Amino acid sequence: MKNGVNIAGISEVAHEISARLARLVVPDAQGRRPCHGDDRRYADDPHWRDLVTFFEYFHGDTGRGLGASHQTGWTALVIRCLEDVAAARRKGETQTRTESATDSDSVDVPRAAAARRSS
Repeated sequence: MKNGVNIAGISEVAHEISARLARLVVPDAQGRRPCHGDDRRYADDPHWRDLVTFFEYFHGDTGRGLGASHQTGWTALVIRCLEDVAAARRKGETQTRTESATDSDSVDVPRAAAARRSS
């Protein structure tokens, strides 16, 4: 922290953005994904539960997917972010939810892990 402002390296910032994107499509404890909004069939119906749609953009407060929901180049970016988050978790650099899935402060990156990534 410098002058009351959090300073982060580009690697830590990239990791944070990836984690936030991943939280839009990763199901919570009830099986709901923020990208599906209030549509319960994606959490409750076994025929829809594993269907993940990637949208053009997302609602800033709720994470609900908006715009077209087809497979595009954007999908490749999200998949890469999910892979990066999963790899970090396997290495023990886990993020923990502290509040809702779309909260801007809901990822806690352990300082030791952040230091390893920036070196």
